[in-house]
Amino acid sequence: MPTITYSEQSYECRGDESVLECLTRHGVELSSSCRAGVCQTCMIKATTGTPPAQAQKGLKPQLQQQGYFLACICTPMEDLTVTAADGAALPRLAATVIDKRPFNDAIVRLRLQPASGFDYRPGQFLNLHRGDGLTRSYSIASLPQDGYLELHVEHIPGGRMSGWIMNELAVEDTVQIDGPHGECFYIDADPEQNLLLVGTGSGLAPLWGIVRDALAQGHRGQIHLFHGSRSRAKLYLMDELRQFAEMHDNFFYTPCISGLDNGGLAAGRANEIALSRFAKLDGWRVYLCGHPEMVNNAKKKAFLAGAAFDQIHADPFTFGNA
Repeated sequence: MPTITYSEQSYECRGDESVLECLTRHGVELSSSCRAGVCQTCMIKATTGTPPAQAQKGLKPQLQQQGYFLACICTPMEDLTVTAADGAALPRLAATVIDKRPFNDAIVRLRLQPASGFDYRPGQFLNLHRGDGLTRSYSIASLPQDGYLELHVEHIPGGRMSGWIMNELAVEDTVQIDGPHGECFYIDADPEQNLLLVGTGSGLAPLWGIVRDALAQGHRGQIHLFHGSRSRAKLYLMDELRQFAEMHDNFFYTPCISGLDNGGLAAGRANEIALSRFAKLDGWRVYLCGHPEMVNNAKKKAFLAGAAFDQIHADPFTFGNA
């Protein structure tokens, strides 16, 4: 079995585990967030040994050549000596909290003012770094013309970052961010294309940005947004989305409740309701954001319903120790 050497200590890696899992099992703390090879938070550098090509997927060629790789998706084939990534590999930017207010008991809206320019597409995500090194990924709900970065943070019981943001982070505090990352954003190649967007919980954040971006760019195809939660109390932005639906003839919003008391709203899981209404998705572009189980299930069903694989944009949210 391969050996991973970090900070002059060597650890035996089981055959079925990643470098991140190996180091975590031995009590070594590495920054990580998505654990799916997307956010690049767990990027580290191999100083001896060669990481598999799959572990370098999505990294810039310059970083690949220097031996950088993503620990969460690296199942090593040989012994590796690794070290933490330096600041130049994933540069960070200071951002000031300019507004913080709750949408409901579980989700808070956070607005940040970057210290300098931050080019992004609505729906992408950034990594937010706490002073002690703790890092988590959050989707961007704002548009560049808003003049700030808006994040929707869901408080997970026991979550280290979400609890800190909910209870301690204050207006005028400064955090560090990096990014943007991800490919979940509006593409204006075909303004007549129908769009299906499905989200749960704070998975509405990127979809809110995508909807606003599409409408701002004059998208003419139908845009259907389904947002779900277990209870009405955990839905948010309902009034704003209904106003958008009244203002735009091609935008349709369906709030969904999967719990027992649906309060007159659509009853059931958002993905199941959406895919039952649109059984054929040939030619559609699909966006799926939220709980990983929902995203993975809906991704398969959207493909079987006719959506082309490259037209399905999936952004699963991970909540472990959030």
